[in-house]
Amino acid sequence: MDINQRIAQFETMVRPGADPTNDMAWFSLGQAYAQAGRHADAAGAFERCYTLNPAMSKAFQLAGRAFIDAGDAEKAKVVLREGFVSAAGRGDRLPAKAIGEMLLSLGEAIPDAPGTGGTQPASTGDGSFVCGRTGRPGNKLAKPPFKGPLGQWICENISAETWDQWIRQGTKVINELRLDLSRDEDAATYDRHMREYLGVDDELLAKLAG
Repeated sequence: MDINQRIAQFETMVRPGADPTNDMAWFSLGQAYAQAGRHADAAGAFERCYTLNPAMSKAFQLAGRAFIDAGDAEKAKVVLREGFVSAAGRGDRLPAKAIGEMLLSLGEAIPDAPGTGGTQPASTGDGSFVCGRTGRPGNKLAKPPFKGPLGQWICENISAETWDQWIRQGTKVINELRLDLSRDEDAATYDRHMREYLGVDDELLAKLAG
């Protein structure tokens, strides 16, 4: 399926009369628009996503990036400031860090927000495991959730609590995007959402792949 077909698929999913409150479909539509170079449309789709689901910290981050790419730095600043406060307050350390870096690149100060901790991992002081995504103490996974270097990285960097949260979010991704994981394309969509949720960007993924 080419990019225009993907855009049409997600536009159909969110149109009136279908499922316009499907936040995951709006998120995927934003990604498709961005891939096609339609940055203003991408920004609008990501805005719709986080309006429906303010817990989608990544949508704030990608909306800010899309506004920057569309040449609207002032709107990007507004979205990124709101997104930083939301992400930091929820303990979404990696999106908060990325949003903070974008604000600084735009000449903006990073807003005060509860739980920022300089967006660095928190120290528990007792040697317990600290989740690389949230910076919060938690339990280490007993074993990698699947084989391969990515599964090993998750075991070493992501807490069991955060992984459990992804499993719940992943179920939502499957249901709302109507994915059939027996299809390679749908499985790739699921994997992409998982990596974004856990903070595994393309650079890290390439590094893990050797």
